[in-house]
Amino acid sequence: AARSLKTGKTGNIGVVVPDLGNPFFPAILKGAQARAREADLAVFLADSEENPRLEMELVRAMARQVDGVVICSSRLSETQLQQLLRDTTLVLLNRRVRGASAVVLDGAGGMRQAIEHLVALGHQRIAFLGGPAESWSNRERRRGLRASARGKGLEIIEFGPFAPHFEAGQQAADLAVAAEVTAVIAFNDRMALGVLSRLADRGISVPDEMSVVGFDDIPMASMANPHMTTVALPLEQSGRVAIELL
Repeated sequence: AARSLKTGKTGNIGVVVPDLGNPFFPAILKGAQARAREADLAVFLADSEENPRLEMELVRAMARQVDGVVICSSRLSETQLQQLLRDTTLVLLNRRVRGASAVVLDGAGGMRQAIEHLVALGHQRIAFLGGPAESWSNRERRRGLRASARGKGLEIIEFGPFAPHFEAGQQAADLAVAAEVTAVIAFNDRMALGVLSRLADRGISVPDEMSVVGFDDIPMASMANPHMTTVALPLEQSGRVAIELL
């Protein structure tokens, strides 16, 4: 407290994530914590529970106790984020807003790689299981999907929005099967694992009868049977870079 009065700095930074139960975020937090430790900073962590109102409240509460906040995959509108920029220093991770520093993962490029992989396997009718409607990452992945499919003679069938959870993938799998697609790309690995589970329940062989691609490369992806194809993202590195920017 004495140091903060003298220097005007608290030595604390805040990190807000939308869902601590999502294995996507612990890898980011690991990188952020490591970089903060190198800078002799303490990290305050909060979970907004995919709730924009709670996210807003948490950042405003943190702003009085920290020197800046990293918001991961924010669910807030651009107007709300502009308001928060007046309260504290912000760095956004996986979100782009005018006037704010940001670390952006290349979801559109990752989707291009997924499409190229499925085309090489001979697929022409592909389902995309979208994530939350307010998710910037979901919009980027859809943008990459549409751009990559253009001119390739592919039929892309989009379903969603869905909550980015295992159970949503189980439900969405039935829609994909009914649409008679031969491949499924899920918004994230948790949904893709749900698809694998439901296809196994229905006796549909992966990859012989259906190909499934996830996104994020969470640890459970390699534990699935069969091993799941997924798009890897530099999560730990992105956490380090976000703290570096802050």
